[in-house]
Amino acid sequence: MAKTVAITIGRQYGSGGHDIGLRVGELLGFKVYDKELIGLAAEKSGVNPDYLRRVDEKATNSLLYTLALGGSLYRARHLGVDVPINDQLFITQTEIIKKAAEEESCIFIGRCADYVLRNHPGRLSFFIYADIKARASRIAQRYAITHEEAIGRINKTDKRRIGYYNYYTGKKWGKFDNYHLSIDSSLLGVEGTAQAIADIVRVYLSESEEDKKL
Repeated sequence: MAKTVAITIGRQYGSGGHDIGLRVGELLGFKVYDKELIGLAAEKSGVNPDYLRRVDEKATNSLLYTLALGGSLYRARHLGVDVPINDQLFITQTEIIKKAAEEESCIFIGRCADYVLRNHPGRLSFFIYADIKARASRIAQRYAITHEEAIGRINKTDKRRIGYYNYYTGKKWGKFDNYHLSIDSSLLGVEGTAQAIADIVRVYLSESEEDKKL
């Protein structure tokens, strides 16, 4: 049996990374985790999911203090430390991501999954980007807004994602050596990019099977 793989997809806002991730899941028959993590985190933590959505992928400035307590929410709470909900969500999602990746091949969109699963032997990390014109056109069309409004939304969302990723990982969001492959989705479109990623995963799995025969 082929080993399990954990595909992680980072993406610029408007690049189509979310749709690409969903399509790769369809092509490979893998479960896809994105917003679903909010519901799972809510179940695990007992926190209202609507509240978690408001802080999703938003950083705070307190996680280092939490980590100084041993990285344990239980220990922090036991000592009476008020751990911000942003940090609780990140740590809870980290636990869910690691557990899911151990159980089956799956795909994770965002949530610093490339960093969370950096020690997973079957991790394949991709970063989806595109030129600003293509991204603005996609956002403007999807949300029926002007080009200028789309640019503003892109800048705001990417800034938030950059802050979240850089803060919780200590690495630089979008930097090529954080990922196995970065792809410009405007070159092949959503379908073509998804097909390309799925083909890479198939080759990877095929090679792993060949290694077992040696």
